[in-house]
Amino acid sequence: MPTLKSIAVLVTGAFAAASTLAAEPVQKVKPPVSQAYIDLATFSGGMPAMGGGGGMFGGLFGGGGAKTGGNTFGQTQGASTGRWMDVTLMTRNNPKMMHATQSVPTGSKLSPNVKLEAPELEKPSGGGAVSYQGSGGDMQMPKGKMYLYWGCGTEVRKGQPLVLDMAKMDPAQMSKFFQNRGQTFQVPPPQPGRPVWPNKNDDRLLPEGASMAGEHSFAGEGVVEGFRFNIDKAHDLMPAIVAKRADAATSVNFSWQPIEQAKAWFVASMGMRNAEKDEMEMVYWTSSELPDMGMGLLNYQPDGAVDKWLKEKVLLPGKATECAAPKEAISATAMTRIIAYGDELNMAYPPRPKDPKITWEPQWDVKVRTKSVASLMPGMGDMAAAMAAAQQGEGAERGQNGQPPAEQKPQSATDSLIKAATPSAFDVLRGLIRK
Repeated sequence: MPTLKSIAVLVTGAFAAASTLAAEPVQKVKPPVSQAYIDLATFSGGMPAMGGGGGMFGGLFGGGGAKTGGNTFGQTQGASTGRWMDVTLMTRNNPKMMHATQSVPTGSKLSPNVKLEAPELEKPSGGGAVSYQGSGGDMQMPKGKMYLYWGCGTEVRKGQPLVLDMAKMDPAQMSKFFQNRGQTFQVPPPQPGRPVWPNKNDDRLLPEGASMAGEHSFAGEGVVEGFRFNIDKAHDLMPAIVAKRADAATSVNFSWQPIEQAKAWFVASMGMRNAEKDEMEMVYWTSSELPDMGMGLLNYQPDGAVDKWLKEKVLLPGKATECAAPKEAISATAMTRIIAYGDELNMAYPPRPKDPKITWEPQWDVKVRTKSVASLMPGMGDMAAAMAAAQQGEGAERGQNGQPPAEQKPQSATDSLIKAATPSAFDVLRGLIRK
């Protein structure tokens, strides 16, 4: 039996060990002098976005609008068919930098470089505060319900669906229903001192077959010398997803061709059923094994979050090629989005010192993100797969482009509910929430 003295020695030793650990130095990290973000995105399937609205479902799934014209910054956050690149550059040596260049590899078909430009500071237009004009008269809550199903399988699982009665607007019910994972890092938006590509003076579309694999470098007033790095094939533009939807007697089956760069997959569907003039039913289904509406996951996600959600089976593994849903969970009007997540590429110079006593002072760093997203429209069947294969280079030929969205913020439950409501219910909900 241990003596009182031996117990005291053990306790003292434990405290001494804890103190030693606590005394270990925490490495100081200074922000990089120059910093760049490169987003690469591929969109396929479905229909091209229409003039400025992004289509009926574009906003619901986080898509931006589009219009015919030159390339514009922000297309990687939209949903227009094609392959897109957004580049943002900043430097602490010159907070007022307006112009810069990025040398790109010959495979990009944009070489020798692209021109980055910052937007001019716009003068205030006046106008004052924006007020909301209600629909007038006695406002009534919209009638209808929202249903959430989740998980791959041909049968509705026990405990599903989650149901939200829109007329009751119960906070507890809403909190339980609107579950949206997502840790998308929001790239700083274009502004004076922060040049981007594309822009009004270099609005070229990515040519068909373009590749960003190879050596890149940045130059500009205040940009550190030697800002040079390589993008490997694993972090190049991803191919278009070739996917299809097949309706069976009791299930709806989604399948897609494998993509070597895919680290994980996620499938989300949304549509209406039994729609009536004064009542609606919105039906959501996702491939997650845990309840999730999916609105936060249909975008870039950091590697750490993807790894976590793979373990939790919120995301499908990179080798997955199919997922079935119960027929009840996919309405006849449902639109489905499938996303393949690529690995992030994070580089900095000089590398982080292994000795925590040495301060890390990176001269530059760059973050490269990749994703591929497919849209499956109702009733398209095998035609969606054929369209996806054909659309690989059509984005450059069509010139489908969107305006850059404002700095995006995580979508709240209220915003999700408003966007899911029918146009007739929109004013009612918005008016009540703002009161």
